[in-house]
Order: sequence, then C-alpha cells, then structure tokens
Amino acid sequence: MPYDFDKIIERRGTDSVKWAGYGEDVLPMWVADMDFASPEPVIRALQERVEHGVFGYSFPPRELKEVIVAWLKERHGWAVTQDAIVFTPGVVTSFTLAARAFVAAGEGLVTQTPVYPPILHAAETSGVHSQSMELTRGADGRYTIDFDRFDATLTERSRMFLLCNPHNPVGRVFTPDELEHMAERCLARDMVICSDEIHGDLLLDGHRHRPIAALAPEIAARTITLMAPSKTFNIAGLYCSFAVIPDAKLRQRFKAATAGLFHGANVLGYVAALAAYRDGQPWLDAMLAYLETNRDVAARFVRERLPGVTMSPIEGTYLAWLDCRQAALIGNPHTVFLKRGRVALNDGAHFGPGGEGFARLNFGCPRALLLEGLERMALALTI
Repeated sequence: MPYDFDKIIERRGTDSVKWAGYGEDVLPMWVADMDFASPEPVIRALQERVEHGVFGYSFPPRELKEVIVAWLKERHGWAVTQDAIVFTPGVVTSFTLAARAFVAAGEGLVTQTPVYPPILHAAETSGVHSQSMELTRGADGRYTIDFDRFDATLTERSRMFLLCNPHNPVGRVFTPDELEHMAERCLARDMVICSDEIHGDLLLDGHRHRPIAALAPEIAARTITLMAPSKTFNIAGLYCSFAVIPDAKLRQRFKAATAGLFHGANVLGYVAALAAYRDGQPWLDAMLAYLETNRDVAARFVRERLPGVTMSPIEGTYLAWLDCRQAALIGNPHTVFLKRGRVALNDGAHFGPGGEGFARLNFGCPRALLLEGLERMALALTI
C-alpha cells in the first residue's frame, strides 16, 4: 500500500514533549521522535484493543516472543531463544537497571562520547564511577574507535561497557570487526557488555546491523542487548522494550534487580509491539527509503547553504550530527539557531566530550518541515 510520509500531522495540543517544549513559533527538530503516523496495522490493533474496554494487568501476548525471535533472525541474522527475552518499560530504564545490578559503588561504567545523554549520565544516575573515551572524528566527519584509547580507558575497576550501536548521535553502524575488537577487550577483563541497540532497525544505504551478542557464544554469555519497537515504528510513548540475555545466570541477576520496580511493559505497548513486528515491515521499508532521501536533502543543504557547518555521514538513525565549529556563530549553536532561526535542535554539549560546538537535528519528519527548518537555520547564519 502507498504511504504518505509527506503528510503534516498537527501535533501541537497533544501533550507532545517534542512540540510543547518550545514556543509555538519554534519548529522542533530535537528529541528522537518522528512526525510520521505509526503503521496502520499498529493503529488498527490498538483501536481493537481499546474497543474491548478493559485494561487490567496483562501478560505479553503469547505470540510476541515468537514474532521477536523471527524478526531478529530475519533482519539481523541473530538466532535467540524465547527464554532469553525479558520485557521492560524502556531502554533507559533497562541500562540504568543493568548498571545498578552489575556495577558496584566505586567500580567503573565505560561509555563512548559524544553519546545520548542518558547513557552519558548513566554512571552518575547509578552511583558508580564513570569511565568515558571519545570517539575519533575523521576529516570526512565519520567517527571511528581509537583502540589504544579504548585500552587505556579500561582499568581493573571497569565492570560494564555501555555500548550504543547504531550510535546516537554520530550515526555510525559499527562493523562486526569493530564490535569484535571491543568485545575481546571487555571479555579479557570479565566485563558485562550492555548494548543499547534501539536504533538497530533504522539502517540506511544497505548497512547491516550486527548485534554484538551475535558475534560469538562467549560474547553472548556476557551481553545484555536492549531493543524496542519504539524508534523503529514511532511508538515511543507506549513504553515497551525488551532485553535479550542469552546467559541464564546473567538473565537471573538482571530480573532479580527488577523486583519491586516493574514486571514488564504495559498492555497497549504489548499490542503495538506485536502488530509492528508482525505486520509493520512494509511500512518500515518505505519509511527508510524516505529517510534516506531526507538525509540526502539535509546533507546537500548543509553543504550548499550552511557555510562553516558540516554533517557527519549517517549510516543509521534519523539524526544528523552537525559540526558548527567553523560557522560564524557567536555562542552555542543550539542557542543561536533557536534565537535567530526559531528552530530547536539538540545542544551538542549535552552529549559529553566531543560534542561542544555541535548540534543534533532530527530529520524524521515530512520533507516540507525539514526544508523549513533548514531554511530557518540558513537565515540564522545571515542575521
């Protein structure tokens, strides 16, 4: 069926964090929340469940784990058992819980910056020691891992590596070789790997996402992989995610840490997840093609109309990482674009070391809104 991703859906007045966070004259292009309607099968499944009228405590649908197992095998070449899947109310909740379960006070949590702020602050949130290393930005804007720096970051106190792949905000989809090198170093120190792979289905230009736990059984035995349909199908507000933990002992420790906090996701989140993974692939494939064009439109506009600004190559996600350090800006790019152009981006400084002078732009929106936002940014550079 045809999909109209050009349709502009009015989101003001819907209690949207994205659209209510700034004044009505501001175009929001910040939080990782797309402006597309979710797939029709998801909407239909939710309508049918709502019409039932009773919303008591609920188990996950019997078929949901089966569908997830099939999805991981088909899209990522990863064979997992249903027993390995643990439902949670969110990926941020999950990696914070993992940090508290597997890292003691005074021990180290390793991250790679610039990175999604909740990952950046996970150590502080969990009351453990932060150990971060910067990714290396090449002349072409593409980020890589300096493994000498990675080795130097790991110490005897390191207990968990919190990986973000595909990486938010720099847009990398790490290769199996890169993942293997990181895993080898973590396993040599008997560290747990907690891998945030929430953007793992949002791949551009034929890139393939390889879960780090899929590389080898010994890696899977030390890995907690966090996934969700939320970014993929634009249902983040329904709060349904899952952890894949193949090792029974690791899984038991993780589940024990959830006691008294949560028992999974919620009834509508389960319904949406099942419909999305079972029937949402045609929508997803069409949406990714639309995102690729949006990404290309943004890259060309930045190159031709935003002097001094460069955009990193984006292999996955719908987030553009903009280097504004050579632009004629006085002050923080986020503040300048907001005040002069009335367009809201994420402040790169909030992503930690290596983010200063950058801004993050969400291009997961109808093309007309993307172009309007870019025009506002161009105007801000001329004022």
